[in-house]
Amino acid sequence: MRNRGAGGIKCSNRVAPVNSATYAFSSASPIRSTSRYKRGLIPRATSAKIGGMSIPEPPVAPAPEWLAHRYDPGIDAFQFVSAPRDVRNRVPFLTDEHLGSSGAPVVIPRGRCDRSAAAGRINFIFHSAYCCSTLLANAYDRPGRAFSLKEPMLLNDLVGWRHRGGDPRQILAVLGDGLAMLARPFAAGEACVIKPSNIVNGLTTAMLAARPEAGAVLLYAPLEPYLGSIASKRLWGRLWVRELLASFLKEGLVDMGLDAEAIFRLSDLQVAAVGWLAQHALFAKLAQRWPERVRTLDSEVLLARPHPALAAIDALFGLTATDDERDGIVQSVFRQHAKFGGAFDAEARKADQQSASALHAEEIAMVLGWAAKVAEGAGIALTLPGALLPPSA
Repeated sequence: MRNRGAGGIKCSNRVAPVNSATYAFSSASPIRSTSRYKRGLIPRATSAKIGGMSIPEPPVAPAPEWLAHRYDPGIDAFQFVSAPRDVRNRVPFLTDEHLGSSGAPVVIPRGRCDRSAAAGRINFIFHSAYCCSTLLANAYDRPGRAFSLKEPMLLNDLVGWRHRGGDPRQILAVLGDGLAMLARPFAAGEACVIKPSNIVNGLTTAMLAARPEAGAVLLYAPLEPYLGSIASKRLWGRLWVRELLASFLKEGLVDMGLDAEAIFRLSDLQVAAVGWLAQHALFAKLAQRWPERVRTLDSEVLLARPHPALAAIDALFGLTATDDERDGIVQSVFRQHAKFGGAFDAEARKADQQSASALHAEEIAMVLGWAAKVAEGAGIALTLPGALLPPSA
């Protein structure tokens, strides 16, 4: 049966919500099922009987250096790969591409995983892409206090499973266990800060509901620099925003009065604007639902006022730090390019954005005006509620 998606788009494969959560597109392909245990690291499953009674196998988990990297629904097991703290901090994303030399995985059935070692608190950095989210995640690698995870593939696997027809109740159960396995700290007392890929944004409601202690920052770039960033990526960026919008349409996240023909006729930057508006609408709902736990943050404000931003996020995440410690983070993390290494300069970034915007100025100006009318008609506020910081004087 064909279902009508939001905005009049007919969707033959629209997925049902899990715990009122929607799911975004995952490009992650299904991982290959395997039941091999890496020798010497995790004991094989054994059956124990005493007096004819079966004794449950004890829960197991590898050392914290082993990252819960993938989930295989075919055998209901997590795959762990070796990813020490320095590796996690060095790579921009915890993906196969960047962890390719991590060696053979350790495979542990989900039912045997020891969840007791999980951090007492998980916090989230949700984002809409091209907004310094990787930089902010790097600011929360603080040995002894916090560690961060940048776009772990395990969460992408759950989205991909969902799109292949996974049972929503089972996905919700695995999500809870997956978060627990991701959140195993390197040192006792460390909080976990997870920055998922924005293709996982449809899981935000489910993740916040699963972790009632969690604080969340909703980080976004204003629409104009976002469009400039997409334009500067040329063909790759324009293809990416179309892929993202296609996923949002499947999930019913696009409710802007656009029918299928109207979507087809959109330019690349109009497609980018619709995807941005869809995420903006989602972020507004999250901020309104959890006003004490969720804060919104403009990336331009983060770069212009990093010290008060970090202080406010520390309070939201339940972390302590002195002004001098935060200044050290700003002088180190905020001065290094989060994805490519080398020196990072906020003013240079702004100059690059302005250069891209100037090159596509006419198109961007037209799309900005068009997006404002679409947002007004759909009831989407361009200014998000729940700002982390008050407006500067």
